[in-house]
Amino acid sequence: MSTATTVTPDATETSVSSKRNWKAPIAFALFALVALIAFGLMVDGGATSRIDLNSPSVPIELAPILAPTMLTNVIIGVILLGIATYSAMRIRDRKGTPLWLTTVFGILWITALILFVGANQNVPLTWLLTGTLALSTPLIFGSMAGLVSERVGVVNIAIEGQLLAGAFTSALIASMTGSSFLGLLGAIVAGVLVSVILAVFSITYIVEQVVVGVVVNMLVSGLTSFLHSSVMVRNPEFTNSPPKYPVWEIPFLSDIPIIGPLLFANTPIIYLMLVLVPLLTFAVFRTRWGLRMRAVGEHPKAADTVGINVNRTRFWNVLLSGAIAGAGGSFFTLGSVGSFGADMSAGQGYIALAALIFGRWHPVYATLAALLFGFATNLKTLASQVGSQIPSELMAMVPYIVTILAVAGFVGQSRGPAAAGKPYLKA
Repeated sequence: MSTATTVTPDATETSVSSKRNWKAPIAFALFALVALIAFGLMVDGGATSRIDLNSPSVPIELAPILAPTMLTNVIIGVILLGIATYSAMRIRDRKGTPLWLTTVFGILWITALILFVGANQNVPLTWLLTGTLALSTPLIFGSMAGLVSERVGVVNIAIEGQLLAGAFTSALIASMTGSSFLGLLGAIVAGVLVSVILAVFSITYIVEQVVVGVVVNMLVSGLTSFLHSSVMVRNPEFTNSPPKYPVWEIPFLSDIPIIGPLLFANTPIIYLMLVLVPLLTFAVFRTRWGLRMRAVGEHPKAADTVGINVNRTRFWNVLLSGAIAGAGGSFFTLGSVGSFGADMSAGQGYIALAALIFGRWHPVYATLAALLFGFATNLKTLASQVGSQIPSELMAMVPYIVTILAVAGFVGQSRGPAAAGKPYLKA
């Protein structure tokens, strides 16, 4: 017995020492060098970035920020190298890289990228931020839907189908009733109905969850495309001309520069998203419902032992996941385009799932990851408008590259719920 007691600590120490992971500081160093050399030293020394803080909807006018591109980015590059060094020191001391440090690094790197794109150009910062928030809205809804489902142990590949079903139904109902809010309600119901298929087959009949999700996506894509061509195209005035969400401006607050247009002059679906993220953050980690959800997703047998009905908990949470994704799908038709088009979700359900993995199954971090995708899309538009030397295709690749690095463990270990994808059979 004494020998076992002596050996166990040694084995533990060996296990801990073998867990040094240098991927994060290596990734930080590479991105820091890009910021320092490409965004800083290789820029024209006389270039100046003009950051415009004004918005047409805000009566207060602010003077633009003029920043020397080379000098500012060199300073940012040096700071980023310092962060990479600090991360390496933490790894050396067998400490992980905290996520807040990765967030700070990302914000600084994106700042350097904005200054580089805007060298000798005008960068409308308010437009860039508000556009980012709008483009990220369906991604955030999708990632929150995936969070609710996967935290309870069901892998939700069907986010794409849920978003698409919500987009189609919201356009159809809003067009027929003339009410965008009834369209939103219809989108929520459509998302729930799609989730019923996922829940029944994956939980009740124990079919492989990833396979069910892919089949559901194909089913919804084919069904909505058929109904679009056979119903909507024939009578678009009645079936595909929905009223868009109104813009609600909060008095006084909407007149604040930058923050006003960003947070206090939005459509109801964006306000719903702004409420949903902190609400889910509190509910998942501070309520009894969240505790049960996480218990079922991490250790269903232990949850069953204390009286939690595992499969029923999973079933209802999958339906809630569909409701969230369905609501997010209404953004495509009622908040953005103003009509439904075949496969208009364009793979954003899969991107939302990637944002969830990047955000380590946490509501706030998944939201930040989704905002990264929206920012890249909007920055690509800005780069094409100002005639930046960076190819727009390369700009669009940035969030995907970062996501691949995150999933590969370059910015820390990303581990999902232990029981995700595993059916539970009560003995």
